Amino acid sequence: MPEKASPIEILLVEDNPADSRLTQTILANDKICNHLSVVQDGASAIAFLRGQGEFAGAPRPDLILLDLNLPGKNGHEVLEELKADDDLQHIPVIILTGSIRDQDIIKSYDLQANCYIVKPINIDEFIRVAKSIKEFGLSIVRMPPSP
Repeated sequence: MPEKASPIEILLVEDNPADSRLTQTILANDKICNHLSVVQDGASAIAFLRGQGEFAGAPRPDLILLDLNLPGKNGHEVLEELKADDDLQHIPVIILTGSIRDQDIIKSYDLQANCYIVKPINIDEFIRVAKSIKEFGLSIVRMPPSP
């Protein structure tokens, strides 16, 4: 009998309200028990991950969906800080951004992003990408046990 998938915690770091709502809706509509937390900027993402301030007691995500073009601390800065932190560096990060710039792609992988996905423009493709992300999170991602 196949092992039942455990619910996964996902952190979405996205400043565009329309993209955020769309991602939330698509992930919720697949009827798989995920918990999705959303923050809108890089500083909040780091505070969430460290359980600081208003994010005290926040769940540790199993997967992070990270936009690059964020106000204040951008996605590359968040990724660099995350991967330099011994307690957080093992969390898989999928870059989900509108940038198709080669420099952004190269820098993201240099900073140890697990995957780089360009946000599609049409809704059908966005739904396909979101379902692929969910499948990635549920089937492939395995986190080390919490300390």
